[in-house]
Amino acid sequence: MRADEPAVVLQDLFVRYGPVTAVDGLSFTVRSGSVHALLGPNGAGKTSTIEVCEGYRRASGGSARVLGLDPVGEHDQLMPRIGVMLQAGGVYPGARAAEMLRLIAAYAARPLDTAMLTERLGLAKVANTPYRRLSGGEKQRLSLAMAVVGRPDLVFLDEPTAGMDPQARHATWDLVDELRKDGVTVVLTTHLMDEAERLADRVTIIDSGKVLADDTPGHLTSSCERLSFTARAHLPLAPLQAVLPEGLAALEPRPGEYVVSGDLTPQVLAAVTAWGAGNDVLLGDLRTAKRTLEDVFLELTGRELRT
Repeated sequence: MRADEPAVVLQDLFVRYGPVTAVDGLSFTVRSGSVHALLGPNGAGKTSTIEVCEGYRRASGGSARVLGLDPVGEHDQLMPRIGVMLQAGGVYPGARAAEMLRLIAAYAARPLDTAMLTERLGLAKVANTPYRRLSGGEKQRLSLAMAVVGRPDLVFLDEPTAGMDPQARHATWDLVDELRKDGVTVVLTTHLMDEAERLADRVTIIDSGKVLADDTPGHLTSSCERLSFTARAHLPLAPLQAVLPEGLAALEPRPGEYVVSGDLTPQVLAAVTAWGAGNDVLLGDLRTAKRTLEDVFLELTGRELRT
């Protein structure tokens, strides 16, 4: 694999479970040495896609190349070069944290120093604690340490900061930044949009097994702004929507909290305040802001709850 080759290339990928299509013609690439976030609601096809990349599931159609290799046909060559962080499992319940990390390190040709890694991730104080007695956040940190201790070329991180306190979360982010600086490719799945926006060089948003967006966080959030304000709940929005330019939307996401999203101009601000005056209300907490990655995610995948 050449240094300028993508770390992951998925082309028209399909994964089917009987009559159910979990991944439906998915195509995207992951640049080597980058942090790439794969985002989507529950059931979007993220896990199936990652399992194909890791070589644990055979695609029903299309192709996957990871570090220039076929993840299934060349699985034995691929495994020493990747790290996988799991949300749960993969650890002997009675094993002590440091013992488990040393065991994983023993399989690597040139592992990181395990004592340094446990100290770095705040695991030194629980190094001799059995896995089953670790807190949720401590288990997550141990799983992260196990994924990176072998100095992988590519690491898959699944919800890396789930259950962590703010200090551990920021320590994890710093470690991901260092992995990128060292040339390690990171594929990240997370439900925390601020985490993806903070860490990722590129974001792919999928739903129903299809790509909805694939771009940098900056580009995804730069095409629209938000004007937010408070007022009496349940004001009529149809008259405001009627005077807004095409492409702008007026919503009341929560009672008494209003958002106008789109390309904002002074004329839009004037229309909003005139609408408020027409309803004999003074708009409070009026502010503008660039939309967030969470705004983009909800616009693309919808706001209804998923089961």
